[in-house]
Amino acid sequence: MNLGILLALTSALAYGASDFIGGVGSRRHSSWQIVLVGQAAGALVMLVAGLLLPGSPAASDFAWALLAGVGSATGSIFLFRGLARGRMGLVAPVSAVGAAILPVLVGVAFGDRPSWLVWVGVLVALPGIWLVSRETTSEIGTGGAFVDGAIAGVGFGVLFIALGQISADAGLLPLAANQLIGAVLTIVAATSLRQAWRPSRGVIGWGSASGVLGALGTLSFMVATGATSLGIAGVLASLYPAVTVLLAAGVLGERINSGQRAGIGICILAVATLAFG
Repeated sequence: MNLGILLALTSALAYGASDFIGGVGSRRHSSWQIVLVGQAAGALVMLVAGLLLPGSPAASDFAWALLAGVGSATGSIFLFRGLARGRMGLVAPVSAVGAAILPVLVGVAFGDRPSWLVWVGVLVALPGIWLVSRETTSEIGTGGAFVDGAIAGVGFGVLFIALGQISADAGLLPLAANQLIGAVLTIVAATSLRQAWRPSRGVIGWGSASGVLGALGTLSFMVATGATSLGIAGVLASLYPAVTVLLAAGVLGERINSGQRAGIGICILAVATLAFG
């Protein structure tokens, strides 16, 4: 198996496991605390990696890292809250599709002309999201989780757009800044909303595991793009919701009915189509 393909699959596995662990932790502790610890742990991993693999970041790279931090914090907070409020097999795919569509729309606004395959992915995503939302809104307590997943998708879309503007020779230090900024913004938002953000002892393990896995997913993806095409790496890494779904079904015993299963499958197919485009 090509090394790039293996690393891209490793990225999907790490991202999916990160979401699963963060979601389970958010059912036992405050999602604000989980996100804060995760952002801090991810910043530490990226800082160490950045010092070991130095680059030449410019001031503009750190400016984009600031915007990426806003997206990362927003996406993580709403994703983990959604995972805590609803079924993981529903929230994760919705957030993934949102994260895939937003960069396409922003690119069009700035003059990009996506291929027909990208537009197929966008159109395919719509009925998938409709199927998922139609099923969730009929279940008590999961309609809000769907909204959380959609907002998380916007946050992650902003994250991907901003990260895409960081120069190739910047190294990993801007990514460390992105994680650190996300941690600071989490504290500010939690304080303004009067939410408990100071991590308790029980949160450290859940948040750290989620944050480190997320950072490892990013690192694996970056290395994968140097060993295989960006399209192939993007397709494989975008399969991370399937990992979250499988873990939720295997570990938590979550059951997904036929309508939801179809919607989730369409969402994952749409993400793959967008990545190929």
